[in-house]
Amino acid sequence: MKFDIKEEDMIIKPYKHEGPIYIREQKGFFQRIRRNLGWLLMLTFILIPWIPYKGQQAVLLDVASQKFAIFGLTLLPQDFMILALLFMLGAFALFFVTNWLGRVWCGYTCPQTIWMLMFSWVEQRIEGTRNQRIKLDKSAWTLSKWQKKTIKHSAWLIISLFTATSFMAYFIPAKSLYGDMFTLQWSGITSFWVFLFAFCTYGNAGFLREKMCTIACPYSRFQAVMFDKDTLLVTYDSARGESRGPRKRKADPKALDLGDCVDCNLCVEVCPAGIDIRNGLQYECINCGLCIDACDDTMDKFGYQKGLIKYASEKQMAGEQTNPYRLKLVGYGALTVLLMVSMLAWLVQRTPIEVSVLRDRNALYRVNYEGLVENPYTLTIINKTQQLLHYRVAITGLDVAKLQSPQLTAVEPGQMKRIPVTVVADGYDLPNKLNQLDFVITAEEDRGIKASISSVFYRN
Repeated sequence: MKFDIKEEDMIIKPYKHEGPIYIREQKGFFQRIRRNLGWLLMLTFILIPWIPYKGQQAVLLDVASQKFAIFGLTLLPQDFMILALLFMLGAFALFFVTNWLGRVWCGYTCPQTIWMLMFSWVEQRIEGTRNQRIKLDKSAWTLSKWQKKTIKHSAWLIISLFTATSFMAYFIPAKSLYGDMFTLQWSGITSFWVFLFAFCTYGNAGFLREKMCTIACPYSRFQAVMFDKDTLLVTYDSARGESRGPRKRKADPKALDLGDCVDCNLCVEVCPAGIDIRNGLQYECINCGLCIDACDDTMDKFGYQKGLIKYASEKQMAGEQTNPYRLKLVGYGALTVLLMVSMLAWLVQRTPIEVSVLRDRNALYRVNYEGLVENPYTLTIINKTQQLLHYRVAITGLDVAKLQSPQLTAVEPGQMKRIPVTVVADGYDLPNKLNQLDFVITAEEDRGIKASISSVFYRN
């Protein structure tokens, strides 16, 4: 997809950065959205493991025990279909947003972008503005430079370590994780994962930065498949901006045969990916809108109309109307809604108990010393709640039979327990050799937690 720009503009400065990108700090509408949303998402990420729920950690992904606890909902391996639905929902939601607004996920909510923004913010507070950072890196290693670099990297390492620890709190109870950290009692496996994630955060957000978005991330490569002529992207109005060139603020651009672009290059200096949006659509663009803020500031200073760089579709740039009901967008939206409904239906139908029954394989039945027929079974009960529950077993559908089983069986949260039970009946009271019956298992603490399973009773 290409926008209507001049042929000579297509060969201006192709994307190429052999050295670091020095991002100029920019204020503006889209930057406020990015920063506020970034802080909100970051705080949410940090605080979720600290949310209590019924005396326990609300979200705990216990991989070792193969159970995920999420606000009272315990997911066991047999429930992991919900994870497949969740990943599919995330994928189609991403496709929907991308077809509508381009790479706004990358520009506003991607963890790489949020942490890169935070690391850049720390760097700017310690080393100064863009020009000061360039000058500092080119200068000789003096005591002042050593101090600034040491403080910056120390701050980055502390943030990385805290980030990794916060991430591990989703898998290890937060209180014990931080308690062991302050007493230096982390296990070897905990230390390994924390320091590995800290190293990855430090390397990705501090050094790789935009290279993760432009080189390593596969999303930037296949995103264009989801674009169409109605997708809103950050675009440069070349018809209005060209020919670009510097001028005095009060100069008449028409008299100078110039467009509105004053060639200040601020749109390039604020870009996290280091691209020049005036060269047209490029896959490296993360649709963050920083170049829009920078250009609007310049337009204000020169008294020109804002919107030289703006969010617009190819159709809008051609003077046409964007179609909000196009098939691709509606299709992605419908699939997203369908998956959400499927997840809700699964959650509604899910019961907090799972029961199975297994007959004794050695004998279909046995006759005791009283001449009564006995059928042995093994019931398996899985407690899918986060509380200790006591279960009572009963039988229905076979009135002449009696059940021999423990009165109450305690099952720990998220655990499975096998209960041997025996059903006894007088063979003369049974009409058939093969008789149907149901085992009903009910939680004593909550009678609404109930499950039943069918089996058969054999007589001689």
